[in-house]
Amino acid sequence: MKGVIIAAGYGTRFLPASKTVPKELFPLIDTPAIDFIIDEFIASGIKDILIVTSRRKKALEDYFDHEIELEKFFINSNNPDKNKLILPKDINVFFVRQKEMKGTGNALLECRSFIGNEPFVVAYPDDIVFSDKPLSKQLIELYNKTGANILSAEFIEGDLSRYGIIDFTEEKGDYKVKRIVEKPKQGTAPSNMISVGRYLFTPDFLPLLSEDYKNHSKGEFYHIGTINKLASMNKVYSSVYSGERLDIGDKIGYLEGIIKYSLSRSDLRDQTKMILKKYL
Repeated sequence: MKGVIIAAGYGTRFLPASKTVPKELFPLIDTPAIDFIIDEFIASGIKDILIVTSRRKKALEDYFDHEIELEKFFINSNNPDKNKLILPKDINVFFVRQKEMKGTGNALLECRSFIGNEPFVVAYPDDIVFSDKPLSKQLIELYNKTGANILSAEFIEGDLSRYGIIDFTEEKGDYKVKRIVEKPKQGTAPSNMISVGRYLFTPDFLPLLSEDYKNHSKGEFYHIGTINKLASMNKVYSSVYSGERLDIGDKIGYLEGIIKYSLSRSDLRDQTKMILKKYL
């Protein structure tokens, strides 16, 4: 199983910081957002990873390379624990640039030569899930059971108009997807199951996506239409994940992510509580 991380966007919600620093490198305390996805992939058995970037995000490539000067400094200062923090992980990381910001569907088409005729997991770094069983592994297990394309999903309450809503039927405890409805008007959503930032696509997906792109006229191109075609062929299931999700795609979600992550760490929990009490 191969992994793809979509990291080509402008990150305009975080300007001016994202002008020069890729949003995927914004840290929760000391851990860049993309590291959570990488660790999830590794724990799910995925070690061949393609990151879709753009020309403004060379720092991502540098991040996954050796930092020779700093490594030598830690070795010479007899500080091996610090050195472990910056050594590249035992994975194969590849990069491809999305030439123009033409939408997620276009970004996925840049992955064709890397993926070949294999299934693959797609991750958006905005969604981080802490779980005993890694999120990607949850998708892989349902794929092994069904052989279908898999959408990661969550049931929520309240306003559904910001999300892609999954219309589904339940079969023996599994959720077969009928379609995704993007950002429905209030009161028109077919369910309260939303799609979140992980997908597992079968070899059927990219050829069909490529055909859909040929019929695309202008503007950004997304992959929802292709998912819906596969759903009409009974080839899509959703996996309601177990765990806690952090949506760090906007300022408030990012702030909440920092707080939640700090509270989850034994070395930061008490100090974080003290700071929160101070200002509340």
